Amino acid sequence: MAPAPIALSRNANHPPSWLIIITVLLCPFLCGIARGQAPPDRLPPLQAGQVVENLVRMNLQRAQALQAYESTRIYRLEYKGFPGGRSAEMVVNMKYRAPGTKEFEIVSQSGSKMLIDRVLKKLMEGEKDAIDGDNQKRIAVNQENYEFALVAYEPGPRGGLYVLSVEPRTRNKYLFQGKIWVDGRQFAIVRMEGGPAKNPSFWIKGTQIETRYINVNDFWLPAHNHSFTSVRLGGHADLSIEYKDYRITAVGPFNKVSAASDSGR
Repeated sequence: MAPAPIALSRNANHPPSWLIIITVLLCPFLCGIARGQAPPDRLPPLQAGQVVENLVRMNLQRAQALQAYESTRIYRLEYKGFPGGRSAEMVVNMKYRAPGTKEFEIVSQSGSKMLIDRVLKKLMEGEKDAIDGDNQKRIAVNQENYEFALVAYEPGPRGGLYVLSVEPRTRNKYLFQGKIWVDGRQFAIVRMEGGPAKNPSFWIKGTQIETRYINVNDFWLPAHNHSFTSVRLGGHADLSIEYKDYRITAVGPFNKVSAASDSGR
């Protein structure tokens, strides 16, 4: 289910909406009715520990520099199963102000009122709570919360991509397990795939999430989040969040990341 650390929506250290989608998706609705190794044929420039150190450092710098931005989101949710199929869509404008304020304005909504009220609106409420500083520390993608291993290295003209397996150190439902793709030049997560470290609800049988990020003026922000959740009653939910029209309105001092790839070697 994000069909997302550092602040959830400020950069790629946290899967944006990851925490929220996993913990909220369909729970109110339903209650109501190996670690790998890098391939030997291509030796990566950096080891896993060096990549993670650069990632954590650069995420922190980006989070401190990004003071304010605005964007538009399109939420689409389709549920098939007991007691029947339902769908909903909602367009939302979002404004962020540092250090932790988010304002949501619903532009339009259509479809199932139950899904809108009990799932989509709950996602926004949960996101406001998740941006709290203490919550960010507990779910941040760093060495304190996760173990990392290098799975593959994909060479490229701008530093390539490091593919790392991510294993939570504790079976916390707010953490995830899976893989991340890290940009080898700017040291930001550009893609995440996986599922929750712990099933957050009896009603949820399993969830798979993929989140992709986009570079907006050297800040990596979510571009698309897709989650597929199977429920024990035999149905499933398909949720997507499209992020668009980013407008960065305030930036603090920020050292560009052109030299980041030279550190940690």
